[in-house]
Amino acid sequence: MRELLRRSLTGIVYVFLLLSAVFLSSDAFDFLFMAFGLACLYEFKRLMKITGYYVFIAYLALWWAFIYLIHDFAMIKILLVLTITVDLALLVYLFSPPQNALTTVQKYVIATFYIGGGCVFLTMIPYQNEHFAKLLIMGVFILIWVNDSFAYLVGRTLGKHKLFPRISPQKTIEGSLGGLIFAMVAAYIISRYEPIITMEQWLILAVVIVIMGNLGDLLESKFKRMAGVKDSGAILPGHGGILDRLDSLVFAAPFAYLTLILFTYVS
Repeated sequence: MRELLRRSLTGIVYVFLLLSAVFLSSDAFDFLFMAFGLACLYEFKRLMKITGYYVFIAYLALWWAFIYLIHDFAMIKILLVLTITVDLALLVYLFSPPQNALTTVQKYVIATFYIGGGCVFLTMIPYQNEHFAKLLIMGVFILIWVNDSFAYLVGRTLGKHKLFPRISPQKTIEGSLGGLIFAMVAAYIISRYEPIITMEQWLILAVVIVIMGNLGDLLESKFKRMAGVKDSGAILPGHGGILDRLDSLVFAAPFAYLTLILFTYVS
């Protein structure tokens, strides 16, 4: 009961912080996710035993350049291709034997694009048609939260078949399907209030975010197993680290951004 109370209070503060940043101003949102990115990078650096501070410099340079300086879509596409390529390589790594160790160079590249690129595209998602779409980014957050919550509830009540027991023994196929179904219901409801994309596009976006978010969660679980730790950090009482809360969003963000770009081209 005490642990549940801690988790609930931390969750309320976390959601309040996000809502405040989103609805206060675009600058507040940008700054918050720049700070979240640094926290995620710090925790990932510890998990992977990366030495030095070069990854922080690379991340800040990347974030500052693409949020404030670079607006050339060709350059954005290059970063998107690099980030998604690294993420797809990480999916191969996720399903590879556990003894496959990463080199120092690979760790730096992963930190820069998996964490850095993911946070950049997460920050860029609400900037659609030259304005800050508050409800769009809130919709993305809601889809992740609904998926996580109902995957847990359905998994606890109906889960029988393990999804990936070697990496995450608690996750079940039933829970994952339950999370997806409820996320699509949430996407339908959100589409009634945020018409920047159609209802069908919201449903597609929900599928992309849920599938890639679940894979991102499994990927971080593998990194933690390799490091021999339960959580990436302890900054959030009852929840672990910032990366534990944002792993799904960070991994799903570039794929969600790509999906939104494709919607624009299709429209």
